[in-house]
Amino acid sequence: MDTIKFLLDGFTVALQWHNLLFALVGVIIGTAVGVLPGIGPMSGVALLIPVTATLTSGMPTDAAAASSIILLAGVYYGAMYGGSTTSILLNTPGESSSVVTALDGYQMAQQGRAGAALSIAAIGSFIAGIVSLIGLVLLAEPLSNIALEFGPAEYFSLMLLGLAAVSGLAGKSVTKALIMTVFGLMLGTIGIDAVSGIARFTYDLPVLYGGLEFLTIAVGLFALGEVFKTILENDTDAEPIAKIKRILPTKQDLKDSAKPITRGSLLGFFIGVLPGAGATLASFFSYITEKKFSKNPDSFGKGNIAGVAGPESANNAASGGAMIPLLTLGIPGSGTTAILMGALIMYNVQPGPLLFDDHPEIAWGLIASMFIGNLVLLILNMPLVKVFAKIIQTPKKYLLPIIIAISFFGVYAVQYTTFDLYLLLACGLFGYLLSKNDYPVAPLVLALVLGPMIENNMRRALTISNGDWSIFVTKPLSLVFLIIAIAWVLIPVILKFMGRKVIVNEEE
Repeated sequence: MDTIKFLLDGFTVALQWHNLLFALVGVIIGTAVGVLPGIGPMSGVALLIPVTATLTSGMPTDAAAASSIILLAGVYYGAMYGGSTTSILLNTPGESSSVVTALDGYQMAQQGRAGAALSIAAIGSFIAGIVSLIGLVLLAEPLSNIALEFGPAEYFSLMLLGLAAVSGLAGKSVTKALIMTVFGLMLGTIGIDAVSGIARFTYDLPVLYGGLEFLTIAVGLFALGEVFKTILENDTDAEPIAKIKRILPTKQDLKDSAKPITRGSLLGFFIGVLPGAGATLASFFSYITEKKFSKNPDSFGKGNIAGVAGPESANNAASGGAMIPLLTLGIPGSGTTAILMGALIMYNVQPGPLLFDDHPEIAWGLIASMFIGNLVLLILNMPLVKVFAKIIQTPKKYLLPIIIAISFFGVYAVQYTTFDLYLLLACGLFGYLLSKNDYPVAPLVLALVLGPMIENNMRRALTISNGDWSIFVTKPLSLVFLIIAIAWVLIPVILKFMGRKVIVNEEE
């Protein structure tokens, strides 16, 4: 009963006119971000953090944080919707979790069934979104109550698990992912040490005393990184688009999609809850599952609607599932949720078990807004399919200057220092070089967010134990988390060493 009361209180927050407007703007921008190939939800969310900070500058802290996170989360799950549009119409995934959708979606478009594929993707995404939100409502309170029993040793091990999960499954090479994780942890140590007051790696530069700003690095690596990639690789060609005739699916399409949508929603949700697994892995697993359940597996890759319905449901359910470890444990499960966590920390709001007690307005307001946002997305996506298809044809020469302007103005509006603008440029070039050489950026961002928290909890645990390191293995939960973390990193390495093919995640 308490959960229902809290959820109703959340709806009173989400239904305030400005929060409704923020949710609407978030899902529209998110859909556009998903539709535009190459930008992806991580870049979209990072780009809009300074914009939301400016828009909410006059509000009380909790109200500002609630409004900002409602808009940013709208961009996140809106991008999951929009990513299917380019996959189906252009055979070009808008983001990594829509790669699988292209296999059958594009074939359907070639057969003149683009409208049916897009509408089934929208319906599946809506149902999956609602399923994952019901799971979030049911699990949020019990999980946060369990997490309240955690001490610093358990938190240290849990955060290490979150880091290992994303590092072990991000990108094509585990070695490169681990290099990026260590680099992110190193960047997180720059600044004045909170405990001893000693300056670390600042080289007597006053601008570095406060550490490197997460926002500047995130916007530089993702948004400007994509800009540099497009400019330097001269990737400005427009591609021909498949024609959309009938928008609504037939009764047979709905019948063929019902079971894949149900399976994809459940599978995606549970995979999304696992830190580091993410939407890409969920869509791959869903596709493999549907192929196994199908009476005609040979039809996959040739325009089978189940190959669109299952993966699209799975990647949307995973984005909802990924909010559970973020909100209840303070562990971001993917690059995008790490950026959302960084946005909350900017407002002095710490995600984790105390979030539901200390800031119920933010936690339940966000959950309620996601119900509204998913409904808005269904209403928007069905009739506006042709409009979003037109967005794909936006010339890069108009798109790139807008991204650059938002990046620079946004970072300067929050930071007020020219140093951050130089850092932004440097991170943009660095982000391009990383993506060109297949170094995943998500582990770096996650390590930058989690690093200071891991260090803080490690110090607290060692203070309690008088410097005895065995505290991390004598506490049962801490030991379990450490074993899982080690296994998460080592198992893909062992499988690769044995010559097995490992499915990796490039979660955006």
